[in-house]
This record gives sequence, structure tokens and C-alpha cells, in this order.
Amino acid sequence: DTNRAHAIFDDSAQCNRSTTNNITNMTKIANTIILLLASAVSCSAFTPAAFTRSAAAQRAEQQSEIYSVADVSGEDMNFDGIELEKVLGAKRLSNIRRKLKRERNQALRATADDSTETAATSGATEAEASKPLGIIIAGAPASGKGTQCEMIVNNYKVTHLSTGDMLRAAVAAGTPVGLSAKEYMDAGKLVPDDVIIGIVKDRLEEADCKENGWLLDGFPRTQAQAKALADAGVSADCFIFLNVPDEVLIERVVGRRTDPETGKIYHMTFSPPEDEAVLARLEQRSDDTEEKVKVRLEQFHANVAAVKGSYEDISVEIDGTQKPAEVASAISSALKERV
Repeated sequence: DTNRAHAIFDDSAQCNRSTTNNITNMTKIANTIILLLASAVSCSAFTPAAFTRSAAAQRAEQQSEIYSVADVSGEDMNFDGIELEKVLGAKRLSNIRRKLKRERNQALRATADDSTETAATSGATEAEASKPLGIIIAGAPASGKGTQCEMIVNNYKVTHLSTGDMLRAAVAAGTPVGLSAKEYMDAGKLVPDDVIIGIVKDRLEEADCKENGWLLDGFPRTQAQAKALADAGVSADCFIFLNVPDEVLIERVVGRRTDPETGKIYHMTFSPPEDEAVLARLEQRSDDTEEKVKVRLEQFHANVAAVKGSYEDISVEIDGTQKPAEVASAISSALKERV
């Protein structure tokens, strides 16, 4: 009886151990299924920010992830010889794997689309950044505007435009607005703003302005011209105003002299000629007197505030009393900030 009791006890213990092992194995199987499903969820949890490599590189990396039981290693995956495919069934396990693969491919396609959209947005931004510049520069007589126009053209390769040059070119070309301007000029009348705006707009449509950008020198001069320019669809990226006190401007104008043989302009205080022969033949323009320059400055100040107000959002004021190179540096810094 004692032996029989021991045998029954041993059978019962062995049965309990077998039951315990089966429960443990089934728990591991359940954990594995959860792991597979969690992998499916994480497979679709990509974000554009995480897609820093090419789709091909991502795909290769993901194909090495844990998508089948054969790839899983570790103590929890030891089933004491039990094959998961036999327990779950080949069809069920195959369905799980197909679902993982399908969701992984969907995630790859979605991420690739996001990458394409990001690249397109980046391309648009670069195109916008490379758009040709449109610049307007204003300043009183003798503010150094001519010198700065030369430097801007050299630095930015934009097309320099002045109303005088554009008028003469339009008349010479015989364009409709040029012929209209010629009628007023021949009659000794001022060319109306609408004709001037037409000439400016036609000039800005030419290839060099579209490809290289443009620099409008001293135009518009009035608020009406600024409004007409805007109504014609002409917009600038930056409005530069050279600020110089009147007393400095008067000194600059009154001291100017011109060499009639070469056309070169000197200044009796700041840049006199070294050659005595050149000095002897210098001439002063009739309107370079203190009385006349004051009248011109009054006209300038009467309009410039309204013109500046028309470009307030893109306006930058530069101290024009500095040396030309310093003024040019300040203009370059302003253009970099505003364009």
C-alpha cells in the first residue's frame, strides 16, 4: 500500500509539473503573439522627422527587424521543443505575418510620400530664396546715391534703372509709351506719371530685369508715383533711403566741379584734382549753388516722407554721412536681413 501511495503521489506530481510546463509554454506563446502584434503597431508609427534616410535604407533596416518567430531569440522564446507554427497553426501564423508585412509596406509608402512632400517644399523655398531682387533706392541730391548704385550693381548684378535713361531708351526704341513721352517732351511739358509708369513697367518686363533683378534709382519720387507703381503690379523687396543732413548735402553740392573734357566730377574739399591743369579747367554746374540746392532739397523733403510711407514694411534707413564703403556694407547687411 505504501509503494502504491508513493506511485500515485509521483504520478500526481509529474502531472502537476506537466500542467505547469504547459501553462508556462502557453503564456510564452501568448507573449509572442502580443510581441508580433506590437511589432505591427510600431511598424506604422513612423513620423516624417524620423525618416532621415532613404526609403531603400529604411526598408532594408526594417526587413532585419523581428517579423517572424525564427528571428526571435532569448530565454522567453524557448518553448522546450514546441514549435509555435504547430501550436497556432500554419494558416493563423501566416495571416499574422502577412498583416505585419502589409502594414510595414503601408508605413513605408506613407513615409516616402511625406519625404517627397518635404523635398517639394524645400525646393519651393530654395526657388523663392533665389528669386531676383527688386530694390528701390532714394536719397537727396549729393546723398551718394550714384556711388551706392554702382556698388549694388557690382555686388548683386542687378539691372540699374533710372527714369531718365528709361525715357531716352523708350523714345529711341519708338515704343508706344516712348512715343507718348516724346510728344510731351517736344512740347516742353512734364511727362505725366501714367506715361512714366508705363515706361518703367515695360522696362521691368525685359529679360535682364527678370533674370538679374533690378534697382530703381530715385523713383518713385512722389506718393502718387508709388501708388501708380503698386497699381501696375510692381513690388520691391527693399526700399533703401540714404539719410544725410541738409548742411552736409549743401556742402557736397556747392563744392562739386566737373572736368569738361573728361566729364569726371571732383570736389574742391573732399577729392580735388592733383593736376593743376585739370584744376584750372574745372567748371561748376549752374544749379550747384547754395540757393538752388536749397530749393531742390525743399522739393525733395516735401515728397520723400510720403514715398517712404508707401514702403514702410520694406524700408531701411542708412546713415549716408559714412564713408562710401561703410555705407555699402550697411546696405548689404540690410538686404541680407530683409530679402
